[in-house]
Amino acid sequence: MFAQDVGIDLGTANVLVFVRGRGIVLDEPTVVAMNVETGEVLAVGAEARHMIGRTPAHIQAVRPLKDGVIADFETTEKLLKYFLDKVGIRRFWQRPRMLMCVPSNTTTVEQKAIREAAEKSGAREVYIVEEPKAAAVGAGLDIFQPSGNMIIDIGGGTTDVAVLSLGDIVTAASIKVAGDKLDQALMSYLKRKHRLLVGERTVEALKIQIGAALPGLRSEAMDVRGRNVVTGLPETVRVTSDEVAEALDEPIREMIAAARSVLERTPPELSADIVDKGIVLTGGGALLYGLDRRFSEELHVPVVLADDPMRSVALGTGKMLEELDRLNRARGRRIGMGFRPFRP
Repeated sequence: MFAQDVGIDLGTANVLVFVRGRGIVLDEPTVVAMNVETGEVLAVGAEARHMIGRTPAHIQAVRPLKDGVIADFETTEKLLKYFLDKVGIRRFWQRPRMLMCVPSNTTTVEQKAIREAAEKSGAREVYIVEEPKAAAVGAGLDIFQPSGNMIIDIGGGTTDVAVLSLGDIVTAASIKVAGDKLDQALMSYLKRKHRLLVGERTVEALKIQIGAALPGLRSEAMDVRGRNVVTGLPETVRVTSDEVAEALDEPIREMIAAARSVLERTPPELSADIVDKGIVLTGGGALLYGLDRRFSEELHVPVVLADDPMRSVALGTGKMLEELDRLNRARGRRIGMGFRPFRP
């Protein structure tokens, strides 16, 4: 049954669920609000995200994934169960097949944790696919020809860079510098320069509304409210786009360094293809204003933003779900889309 095939982009910042035959049916933050005294789950997803930084001591709004991998197994299991129940595909008589996306450098132990969380949430079979491969397919790249395609997927916890050809990864790198590190860098900058303490939601809004990857790209400003670290009193500070660009410079340089290292290890023929086609940016972090321009200037290669960068991985899993039956007939051999059933 189509409803029994599910693709899940289990991201550090957001979870997207693709159900075969229905498309993307869920896109919510990877956040769970719990009563720490009883272990009771109070809210999941968008509702829980609104509680971050605003809860009493006995309630915590937590993100169970960190840097692209599971940091809190039990909470991740509860989160998956909640989302699968919400979209109506988890029933006691029906255990779905799941295609799970993981960063390209995920270890066997980390994959096992993801597999176990999926199985305990109700999966009958669990398949693993690397995120850059799913992102490339979701972005519309034809990765199955003998031609080089380069993708940079900037999520919440990791940035995955990969060159693909003939349906598989040729060279790749995955670093734990992505959207969360951008937020942390901005928080540190505000504390250092303006002596202002702010929360996660504030810096994310600042990054989205006036942020830029290069100074001079935007001439906007925004009033930011927080707590003065010296007086301890509430304070409002005006922050400019150039200040945000300055704050984000270091983590962006690390992303560019990872992309450069992949290009340096790419075979010459594939490098020539990349120069012709350009590099595709996907992931929520890729939406930072001017980031495509900065990558292009630093790498001397055309860089374009995917049509739907935040949903590219989920859309890629949807296309790959069509190959599950063929994958089963191959009895676990790497074929076609290049993904595999998990083997502990």
